[in-house]
Amino acid sequence: MTALPPSSTPNPKVTPALDATDRARLLSGTHHAPHSVLGAHPAPGGVVFRALRPYALAVTVVAGELRTALHHDGDGLFSGLLPLRDVPGYRLQVTYEGTVLETEDPYRFLPALGDVDLHLIGEGRHEQLWKALGAEPMTHQGVTGTRFAVWAPNALGVRVAGTFNHWDGTGFPLRSLGGTGVWELFVPGIGVGELYKYEITRADGSKTLRADPLARRTEVPPDTASVVTASAYEWGDARWMARRGEVPVHEAPFSVYELHLMSWRPGLTYRQLAEQLPAYVSDLGFTHVELMPLAEHPFGGSWGYQVTGFYAPTARLGTPDDFRFLVDALHRAGIGVIMDWVPAHFPRDDWALAEFDGRPLYEHGDPLRAAHPDWGTLEFDYGRREVRNFLVANAVYWCEEFHVDGLRVDAVASMLYLDYSREPGQWTPNEHGGRENPDAVAFLQEMNATVYRRTPGVVTIAEESTSWDGVTRATHHEGPSGFGGLGFGLKWNMGWMHDSLAYLSHDPVHRSHHHQEMTFSMVYAYSENYVLPISHDEVVHGKRSLVSKMPGDWWQQRADLRAYLAFMWAHPGKQLLFMGQEFAQGAEWSEAHGPDWWLLDPAYGAEPDHRGVRDLVRDLNTVYRGTPALWQRDTDPAGFEWIAGDSGDSGDSVDDNVFAFLRRAADGTPLLSVSNFSPVVRADYRLGVPDDVPAWHESLNTDAVRYGGGGVGRPDPVKPEAVAAHGRPASIRVTLPPLSTVWLRPA
Repeated sequence: MTALPPSSTPNPKVTPALDATDRARLLSGTHHAPHSVLGAHPAPGGVVFRALRPYALAVTVVAGELRTALHHDGDGLFSGLLPLRDVPGYRLQVTYEGTVLETEDPYRFLPALGDVDLHLIGEGRHEQLWKALGAEPMTHQGVTGTRFAVWAPNALGVRVAGTFNHWDGTGFPLRSLGGTGVWELFVPGIGVGELYKYEITRADGSKTLRADPLARRTEVPPDTASVVTASAYEWGDARWMARRGEVPVHEAPFSVYELHLMSWRPGLTYRQLAEQLPAYVSDLGFTHVELMPLAEHPFGGSWGYQVTGFYAPTARLGTPDDFRFLVDALHRAGIGVIMDWVPAHFPRDDWALAEFDGRPLYEHGDPLRAAHPDWGTLEFDYGRREVRNFLVANAVYWCEEFHVDGLRVDAVASMLYLDYSREPGQWTPNEHGGRENPDAVAFLQEMNATVYRRTPGVVTIAEESTSWDGVTRATHHEGPSGFGGLGFGLKWNMGWMHDSLAYLSHDPVHRSHHHQEMTFSMVYAYSENYVLPISHDEVVHGKRSLVSKMPGDWWQQRADLRAYLAFMWAHPGKQLLFMGQEFAQGAEWSEAHGPDWWLLDPAYGAEPDHRGVRDLVRDLNTVYRGTPALWQRDTDPAGFEWIAGDSGDSGDSVDDNVFAFLRRAADGTPLLSVSNFSPVVRADYRLGVPDDVPAWHESLNTDAVRYGGGGVGRPDPVKPEAVAAHGRPASIRVTLPPLSTVWLRPA
C-alpha cells in the first residue's frame, strides 16, 4: 500500500460523501449500481471509501497497519478520502452499540456471475439455471460467502434481507447486470442455513418482500423464507444410474405405486421413510414409485399441486439432502422414482411468484391468459424465454440433482388449449385462428428434448386428458395437426380409466349392455405409449375408493376388484395404482390421515380380506415382471390378439361378460388372460387358442383362496382340442370362477 506524495499542485477538492441523488436512491432501495458508489474507488487525491451500515455508530477502514475511521454522513452512510495511490485490500470494522465486528465489504467484489451465464440467461438457454440464480455458497476472490442473484427486470431496485442483517436489507442492495434483468450481490461471511428474501422496489416505488424463485431450500410452512443451502450428499446409487436406461421404458416392466409422501405414514421424515418405503414397495413388487408433488407448497390441502418453491423439496419432511437419502434408498432397493411436476400454474401468494417484480413476470401479461379458471391460480407465460428457461431448467434440476427417474407432468391439457375451461369471449384464438397454445407446445417440446438429452434413462409422462395428436411422438415428427410430437415417453390413458371404471360400476346383470366400455380402449391402444392410471384423483372428493366403486356385497366388491386389477395388469400399457387400493381400503383417501393401515392389523376381524387383495397385488407384480409377454410389446399391435369379447365377437362372450385375449412377448411366447365379470361359475367354457401350444396352465387366478376367493379353478394343465372356436382351429375348455381373471401360459 502506497501513500500519495505531497503535491505542489493542489487537486480539485473531492467530497467523499455521496451526492443527493445517489444518496436518495441508495436509501430508497432504487439504485441499480450500488457498487459504483459504495466500496473503494480511486479519486483525485487518493481513494474514496463509502459504506452503508444502518444502525452503526462508527465504521473504520482496516488495511494492513492502516486504520482510518470514516465520517458518519447520517442515515447509516459513512465516507472518507484516504491519500492512497491504489485501492488496497481492506476490511471494515463496524461498531454497533455493545459490539464491534470486523468484516469484508460486499462492495469491493467483482460480479460473481460470469458473462457466459448472463448470455445464456438472456437467451433463455441456461440449462443449469439453479447454478446461476438463487443463493450460492462459494469462495469468490479468495473469500467465502454467498452469492445472491435474482431475475427481476421490472424492479427499480433489489435488496437482500435475512437473518444475517436482522431482516433489514437497507445496507445490502444488489447491482443490475446489464440488460438481462438479473440483480447480483456477493455477501461475504454468510453460508448454509441463513434465511433470506428479496426486497424488491416496484416501478411505482412500493416495496414487496419475496421468497427466492430459485431457492433450493425453504422454511417449513407456514413460514415462507428461503434458506441458503448446499449439498454435501454422497450418492450410493451408481449401479442403478448406470443401468436404468439399458432397456427403453416402453419395452420394460413398469408397475407404479403412487403415493402422497406426507400422508403415506404421517409424521415420518424423508430419512424415516427411507427405512420403510423401499421395503414395502419392494415386497409388493412394484418397479417404481410415483411421488405426488414434493416441490414446496404453502397449502397442504393442495397435495402439492400449487407450488411456490419450484426448486426446493418440501421442508415438511426434512432437508434437500434428506430427500436425496430417500431417493438413494429406493434406488439401492431397485425401485425407480417418478415425481409429479407442475409447470401448468402457480398460486397467487404475494410473497412468491405472482407479479414478482411489480408487474406480470412469470405469468402472462394478458389477465385472461394468466388466470387459471379452475384453480384460482396463474398460468405461466410460456412465450417468454426466461420463463420457459425457468421451467425447463427446473425439470433438469430434479433429474440431475436428485437422481429422479421420471417426471409425471400434471395438467398438460390445461396448457395446450387456450380455451381450456373458458367460455366464449374469455379467450383469444392463436395467430392461426385456432385454440391450440403454440407457446405451450414449444415449451413442452423443449422440456422433453432437453431432459432426454441431458439425463438418459429418465422418462417423462403426460397427464393429458384429450385426444391431442402425438403426445408421445418425437418432437421432430410432424403430425396431422401441423405440430411436431410433444416428445413425452408415456401418457396416462384417461379414457381407459374412465371407461373401465364405468363398466365395473354397473351391476353384472347390466354389464353386457356396456361391454364396449372395456373393449374400446383397444381401438386406440397403440396411438400413444400408455400408462393405465388408477390414481389419487379417482379415490377422493366423493368418487369412493376403488373397492367401494364395485357393486354388490363385500365379497362381490373384493372379487370385482381382484378381477379388475388382473385385467388391468394384462391390458397393454403400464400400470399405476394409488396407495391404499393395494389392500382394498374402503374409505376415500384423505391427506389428513393417509391409508387405513389398521385394516391390516391381525387383530382386526376382516384383516384376511384386505391382506388377500394385497397378496394378489404382490403376485400380479411377480408374475408380471417374469412374463415378457405382459410388457415387452406394450406399444406394438403384434403383442395383442383378441380371443373373445371384442366388439366383433359374434359368440356368447358379450352376454357372458367374458373378455379373453393373448399377449405376446417379442419371441412370440403367449399369455392368455381371461376375465369373467359375472357372479357365476362358467364351467367348460370354450376358448379358441393357438394350435402350436401343447398345453396351458394357470399362472394366476384371482379367485384363489389365499386372495379371499372361492378357490374355483383348474390346477392341472389344459390341452387344446381340435375343435374350432373364435376363428381358431384349436380350443380349450376352462372353468371360469365368478368375478375373476385367470392367466394361463404355456405349460
